[in-house]
Amino acid sequence: MIDLRSDTVTKPTDAMRKAMASAEVGDDVYGEDPTVNRLQEMAAAMFGKKAALFVPSGTMGNQLAIRLHTQPGQEVIVESKAHIVRYEQGAAGALAGVQLHWVVGNRGLITAEQVETAIRPTDPYTIQTGLICLENTHNSGGGTIYPLATIERIRALANTHRIPMHLDGARLFNAIAATTLPPASYAQHFDTLSVCLSKGLGAPAGALLMMNDLALLDRAKRLRRMYGGAMRQSGILAAAGIYALEHHIARLKLDHDHAKKLARRLQQIPTVRISPQDVDTNIVIFDVIGHKLTPPALVAALKQEGLLINSLGGTSFRAVTHLDISSAMTDQACEIFARVLET
Repeated sequence: MIDLRSDTVTKPTDAMRKAMASAEVGDDVYGEDPTVNRLQEMAAAMFGKKAALFVPSGTMGNQLAIRLHTQPGQEVIVESKAHIVRYEQGAAGALAGVQLHWVVGNRGLITAEQVETAIRPTDPYTIQTGLICLENTHNSGGGTIYPLATIERIRALANTHRIPMHLDGARLFNAIAATTLPPASYAQHFDTLSVCLSKGLGAPAGALLMMNDLALLDRAKRLRRMYGGAMRQSGILAAAGIYALEHHIARLKLDHDHAKKLARRLQQIPTVRISPQDVDTNIVIFDVIGHKLTPPALVAALKQEGLLINSLGGTSFRAVTHLDISSAMTDQACEIFARVLET
């Protein structure tokens, strides 16, 4: 089965499993797991931050950041289809007591002008803006990469209004691989950022929340425990993260090449609507128009042929390339798409 549903379906490689099996561990709640400590130090140095905190998931990293930066009753500016909006179960309201101010972006990207319009006036009658969150790459936008110049303009605006910024960098490594920009070139513009280890990098679990303010680190550790994310001998998982950082970043370019190949083949199918030039990284979003099968039936027909993808609702579908998809499998996926969608 060729599984293109998400890059979260990747399995640890044999070499990663060996690293996990041989990991030196301790009690991380006491700060005594040497492998977790090494991962956190490695990530902080890579992104030019003073500290990093290992957490079970990217969602937890995002929600810790929201809680760290805001007060109940405040508002967070975020793109309307961001992961924080769509896929985190309303946690910002439930756990931090804040509202999300949705800004409709272009393929998931918002401009400094849009952010400026969304910032609330500082008067006693209006809800206050507590945080600006960006997502890079943007999942629902199709793996789109934020231009660094846009981030810089939003950061300058945030500074003027004294509003902190958080980056949901679940797939930031894809942006880094695609642009070849140093990780710190993105990270320097954010007070906190989270990166995920269990997507394109292939680790079985885990994410990192990074920051410059060491006072924030102490609070983040307390909140991580409150949210149920304090683990004990988690060096076994951290070892997978270390291996991923050392071996799996550069190879993300292969995933991008495979995604572009899929997009070019899909464009040749009469019922498919897609712009291959919009495929920045490893996510391919396309529409199927006028096919005799309904979207659920199309997903089922593709599965019957050995290909798994996700329907996004309406006529839209998503295919995601990743560590476990080879060039040969990409070619097979192209053949299956043609066979099912051209009939």
